[in-house]
Amino acid sequence: MQSKGLMYTAAALVPALFLGLILIVVLLNGSEQPASASECTPASDSEIDPEDLPTEAIAGYSGEQLVNAALIVSAGDALDVSVKAQTIGVMTAMGESSLEVLDRGDGPGPDSRGLFQQRDNGTWGSYEDRMDPKTSSTNFFTALQDVDGWESLSPSEAAHQVQRNAAPFHYQQHWVDAIDVVAAVADVEGLDTCLTEGPQLAGVGDDLPWPDSAFCPIGGTCPAGAVSPLGMYNRECTDFALWRLNAMAGVTSDPWKFHNSDLTLGNAETWINAWHRQGWDTGQEPQIGAVAYYAANVGGAGTVGHVAIVAGINDDGTVAIEEYNGMAPPNDHQYSTRNIQPDEVSAYLYFPSDD
Repeated sequence: MQSKGLMYTAAALVPALFLGLILIVVLLNGSEQPASASECTPASDSEIDPEDLPTEAIAGYSGEQLVNAALIVSAGDALDVSVKAQTIGVMTAMGESSLEVLDRGDGPGPDSRGLFQQRDNGTWGSYEDRMDPKTSSTNFFTALQDVDGWESLSPSEAAHQVQRNAAPFHYQQHWVDAIDVVAAVADVEGLDTCLTEGPQLAGVGDDLPWPDSAFCPIGGTCPAGAVSPLGMYNRECTDFALWRLNAMAGVTSDPWKFHNSDLTLGNAETWINAWHRQGWDTGQEPQIGAVAYYAANVGGAGTVGHVAIVAGINDDGTVAIEEYNGMAPPNDHQYSTRNIQPDEVSAYLYFPSDD
């Protein structure tokens, strides 16, 4: 269960000049773009042979688990779905069963069975279908293809739309492992590049590169080194949101596309002013990848406001957000996700355009 959070966000205003270092933003234009996920193809068109699977563990999975992963990939290949979809299938089975064909369910779903823990509700076929890796995988991919716009969702959200579990980001912790496993069992070269580089949507989980860095405690003294490479105080809501904007633009290292020294974003409350100075769009409609902006003392935010990233829009109209420092101590200054009402925020700051 996700904590609702009280948005304990300390001030994040950092001068553009810090320790005599001025960071200059360089916009990289004309650089070669990484291959798209649809261009990641197995090295061979032949069917995967379980006898040729790795004998060593891959991302902690081995033996029958890798065989099941190969069967999932083969089922996806038979339906001609993309390698990204196949990887989502493996990720989902990791989250549901650790790539094991389970003949048992759990408390919320005692009738769940198989790799995908599919329910006995008529949707997923017979008991034998649900216990058969290839049939259950085929049914998963068929349901995934029926999700409108699944390609634009984060992998975990796409899986969630099929599985309908309680947490849309339940599977995201398995995404990198799924990439490694699919690359190994299907002999897909460069899969990590195809599925992890380039513009990213929100909802990929806690990928902040400095999650254990020193931060400024609420009401305390900031330790040395508390400023992140983005010119924000480490692990504040502003620090994570600015990181995510860069990651969505495909920039994950210096020179950054968006930096506080260039934009003068400052505390969360003043972000909307920076957006207007840049001529970037704002509005009241949520969009995936937008900044959910809370003015001071709005929606539980403190006097310096709060910012989060829109990770998804749920079927019931609620908005899934991801954030740092959205929970009360001792759980502050860390990553969390939750659902909010779309009108809970003061505004949505839309992903910056290059226009």
